[in-house]
Amino acid sequence: MPKPIREGNGPRHVAIIMDGNGRWAQRRGRPRLFGHHAGAKRVREIVEACPDLGVRYVTIFAFSTENWKRTQSEVAGLMSLFRRYITKEARALFEENVRVRFIGDRVRLDKKLVSLMDELELMTSGCTGVNLTIAINYGGRDEVARATRRLAQDVAAGKLDPDAVNEETLPKYLDTCVLPDPDLVIRTSGEARISNFLLWQSAYAEYEFIDTLWPDFCAEEFGRLVTAYGNRERRYGGVKV
Repeated sequence: MPKPIREGNGPRHVAIIMDGNGRWAQRRGRPRLFGHHAGAKRVREIVEACPDLGVRYVTIFAFSTENWKRTQSEVAGLMSLFRRYITKEARALFEENVRVRFIGDRVRLDKKLVSLMDELELMTSGCTGVNLTIAINYGGRDEVARATRRLAQDVAAGKLDPDAVNEETLPKYLDTCVLPDPDLVIRTSGEARISNFLLWQSAYAEYEFIDTLWPDFCAEEFGRLVTAYGNRERRYGGVKV
């Protein structure tokens, strides 16, 4: 793996669109869910690599609001995988000092899964290591719509002056309100689109679209991308003087 980046020179927050599980399985003559199970195993490897690379926050896109359009069997299999993953990994995440959060609309998720999510968030609430955020039933547009609705309710209730609303107001209502914006967004599998992921938060993020399918994405490749980020010049609309 590449040498750790210098403090303050690399991305503090990396967001990942974990794409390619289904294709990875199909190329091996296996059902798509086989690929999802293989992909789930990669999450721990990437999280474990974060401290040495200076990455404090990692957000993964596990299930989008659009993924409900997939076959009923695949959706049911994914929900079962999420429940199994949380049950199996909870103790290890806690012992590794990983703080876990979930973002997305939980209303449509089954009660057992939501209960497990709540329990894992509570269990790891005192952890001070890597912050792992898992997006389930998440969509950027849906998040902004829900945030705007809550903001409007506060305006209607007299808790918020509409004339005081600016671009710093809405983030306080987003699912990610306690997280810094991502510095680097990685998408695996060769697709070059952001698929409704962290639309507001990634306005100034750097992007890496790579051909590797998610189950083949290893800590070494992750390290190369993180290190490469440290060599980029970030101007945020300005110019270097």
